[in-house]
Amino acid sequence: MKIGLLTSGGDCPGLNAVMRAFTKFACLNLPRPEILGFKDGYTGLIEGNFLPVDDQFFDGLFYTGGTILGSIRQPFKNMADPAEDGVSKLDRMVENYRRLGLDCLVTLGGAGTHKTAAMLSAEGCNVIGLPKTIDNDIWGTEFTFGFDTAAEVAAKCVREMHATAYSHGRTILVEVMGNKTGWLSLYAAVAGGAHACILPEFPYDENALAEYIARRRENGARYDVIVVAEGAMTKEESGWKRKEMLLRRKELGYSTATSRIARAIENRTGAEARVQVIGYLQRGAEPNAHDRALCTMMGAYAGEFVKEGRFGVTVAVEGGRITYNSLADIAGRTKFITPENPMYLAAKSTGIYFGE
Repeated sequence: MKIGLLTSGGDCPGLNAVMRAFTKFACLNLPRPEILGFKDGYTGLIEGNFLPVDDQFFDGLFYTGGTILGSIRQPFKNMADPAEDGVSKLDRMVENYRRLGLDCLVTLGGAGTHKTAAMLSAEGCNVIGLPKTIDNDIWGTEFTFGFDTAAEVAAKCVREMHATAYSHGRTILVEVMGNKTGWLSLYAAVAGGAHACILPEFPYDENALAEYIARRRENGARYDVIVVAEGAMTKEESGWKRKEMLLRRKELGYSTATSRIARAIENRTGAEARVQVIGYLQRGAEPNAHDRALCTMMGAYAGEFVKEGRFGVTVAVEGGRITYNSLADIAGRTKFITPENPMYLAAKSTGIYFGE
């Protein structure tokens, strides 16, 4: 059995751990497996650039962040567009899939990766997806691998801001990754003991947030720690298109929601506000124990799906057990935080303010 394996999109903790589990399962349970690891994601499949991998290849990488196969973004929107030679990237991938005699392709990635995987599946390729992203926003799965580690990293940063914020009587705003969804920010705020949390799903009122901080200070609070998702926006901005929003922000002299909130708080309270951007520390961390265990389970079940001939699906977690969803069903769908989400409700009921 000949299997293609690739990682696509942004990296996250656990990619190597999942591939380790999958290759070990394949070598122990599939008939005469031959696994091709495509370099730099879909780019490797487009160019036919791969290296052979086996059950020993990933052994020293179980605890390592990133992806040993590399990853280059290939926007799904352009996959079907013909190149100068008249052949699209999608056509080239299907051609190489067939030329190499692949029996199936296993793709590790986020939303864009799953959209491309669905396109390949529609072209007759046997594809299985594995949901990776620190954003935890892939539809149909409770958790994606990499999220737990990233949340732990972000929560540690939030927690450690309390001491310095208290020392100087400041408001510190911690910017967390998450452009469309705020799962990472929500969990970091709860686990890090933040006083407020601003999420993309719930546009905030700038004046109300500044007043909230002012009231805290008037009631004797010495400092504040606020978690802000990078994709947060005001209620006014939520009605604008992205390009318009970025242009207006530039005209007003700020580029992010975090810097805007910091300015508003300083103007309202007179207290110093500082911004801490966590950035790529969230993506590059070594996978924690929970993620390594989850990665092992997901990778093994992807191998089981190959064994069963269950293609055109992506692995998912539901109620603590492994299941699957159709690639066609989840492609293009995003899992947002809703007002009924248990973690969101728990955060609100224990005093975290969301900028209403």
